[in-house]
Amino acid sequence: MVFKAVISGTGLYTPKESISNEELVESFNAYVENYNRANQAEIEAGEMEALNPSSAPFIEKASGIKSRYVIDKKGVLDPEIMHPLIPERSNDAPSILCEMGVSACQDALKNAGKTVADIDAVIVACSNLQRAYPAISIELQSALGVEGFAFDMNVACSSATFGIQQALNMVETGSARAVLVVNPEICSSHLNFRDRDSHFIFGDVCTAVVIERQETATSAKQFEVVDAKLKTQFSNNIRNNFGFLNRCAPGSEKDADKLFVQQGRKVFKEVSPMVANIIVEQLASCDIAHDSLKRMWLHQANLNMNQLIARRVLGRDASVDEAPVILDEYANTSSAGSIIAFHKYSADFQAGEIGVICSFGAGYSVGSVVVKKCG
Repeated sequence: MVFKAVISGTGLYTPKESISNEELVESFNAYVENYNRANQAEIEAGEMEALNPSSAPFIEKASGIKSRYVIDKKGVLDPEIMHPLIPERSNDAPSILCEMGVSACQDALKNAGKTVADIDAVIVACSNLQRAYPAISIELQSALGVEGFAFDMNVACSSATFGIQQALNMVETGSARAVLVVNPEICSSHLNFRDRDSHFIFGDVCTAVVIERQETATSAKQFEVVDAKLKTQFSNNIRNNFGFLNRCAPGSEKDADKLFVQQGRKVFKEVSPMVANIIVEQLASCDIAHDSLKRMWLHQANLNMNQLIARRVLGRDASVDEAPVILDEYANTSSAGSIIAFHKYSADFQAGEIGVICSFGAGYSVGSVVVKKCG
């Protein structure tokens, strides 16, 4: 027997602390000034290159980002530290990803009108897991009191939509009545805040989505999943080489590629048309005209990229209502971005109206989910 699956609720956890572009630039420029002063002789001798300062207008023009939420503000803004300060916890204490996940899941369950007794599986899908094992998902499952099973998965910025696809399969085939897909993202922990080209990109957040059988759904905000399409294509243009094998190569621990690195211009040129083509082809296969599309909840990485993708899909510039933006407030939150947009900008949908949740990123990877508001 095949069951119809719906998205019946979403949840959002937002850290309490936020950093504006102006605050971030002040910290970065203090670091640049200290670095250039400390290496003045080598710079003047042509042995080293001086670092260039950043500016808030540059950041907003390049990305559309104005601020970002972070788990720890103090460490990031200290020019001598420039990374979050997150103390290790006892193995007997809840991990920080689990803690974030519990908050987002409780919000999603409330919005779906469900309890933990209705959930059979938990998928934690995010860009960076704080440990290899035991799985964060199983820890979260235990903290919530969910019976059944759980597992972690990582498809970088596409993790949420790839996780939704796995949840759909479980619900449709009957292996689970309802599934929580959770996306705890502490992106500030893998960001090089000393890199002018990327120090402003990421923020921290956690989202959660309830996928369940349509016959059991009771919430007012139900979206039928019409189609889900996944695509991967290998590329080195976005990379993070941090992992357990690093200890086997002593001396490489501080290499730049142990944090987030990307070739932004190549990513823009290669990923934008790839994503637009996938959405266009998906809509055509579902016999959905682009002008009947009410909204696109796109991955919130770069405003210029999203505008280009929307333009190629619609054949014209999209309004902010058709392609809502949250990255100005949240910055790039990796897999969570498109879900934040869906969470905040879907309540106005009427029965039968159609939208697309689409995420894309390192891999390359693209996950596109067509949804229709239930009557």
